[in-house]
Amino acid sequence: MTSVNVAVVYYSSTGTNYQLAQAAEQAAKEAGAEVRLRRVSELAPQAAIDSNPAWKTHYEATKDLIPVATLEDLEWADTFIFSAPTRFGNMPSQMKQFFDLVGPLWAQGKLANKVVTAMSSAQNPHGGQEATILSMYTTMYHWGAIVVAPGYTNPAVFSAGGNPYGTTATMNSATVEEPVLAAARHQSKRAVEIAQKLKG
Repeated sequence: MTSVNVAVVYYSSTGTNYQLAQAAEQAAKEAGAEVRLRRVSELAPQAAIDSNPAWKTHYEATKDLIPVATLEDLEWADTFIFSAPTRFGNMPSQMKQFFDLVGPLWAQGKLANKVVTAMSSAQNPHGGQEATILSMYTTMYHWGAIVVAPGYTNPAVFSAGGNPYGTTATMNSATVEEPVLAAARHQSKRAVEIAQKLKG
C-alpha cells in the first residue's frame, strides 16, 4: 500500500468542525496515512470570542493543543481535508485568509495534483453548507488540486443527510451525531484511497 501524507485543516468556533476534523484524522490514520491535524489562526477579536461561552470554551481548550496550519503542512501533504463552518453561505474569514496566504506555494505549482475534499456545518439544514463547500472547492480548482467529493459512494452519505459535495453537520447540540461522523470518516478514507492510487 502506497503511503500518503494527509493534512486535516479546519476552522471551528464552537467545536463542530473540530469534531469533523477529528473523525477525518482517525479515518485517514486507519487507512494507512500519516496525518497532521491543524487549525487555522483565529482572527476574531477577543471580545467577540468572550461574548459566546461555547466559542470561548472551545478556543481555550484547543489553542495550545492543536498546532496552527502552515504552508509547510500543505507542501508536505499529498491530500488535504478541509472543514469549516458556514458564514452567510461562504467559508469563514479565518479559512479564507489561510487560503489567501498560499500564493508562494501556488506560484511554484506545489499545490497542483494533490487530492482535496471538504466538509462544513451550519445551524440548520439549509444554512448554506453546500455553498460553503463549493466555495472552498473553487479555490482548489485554481490550485490545480484534484477534488474528491464523497458523492453517493457509501450508505453513510445517505444516513448523514445525503450531501454528495462533502459531509455537513446541522448543529442542534454540542455533539456531532454519529451518522455525520461516520460520513466524515468515509469521506476521509475515500480521499486517502484515491491519493494512494494516484501516488502509486
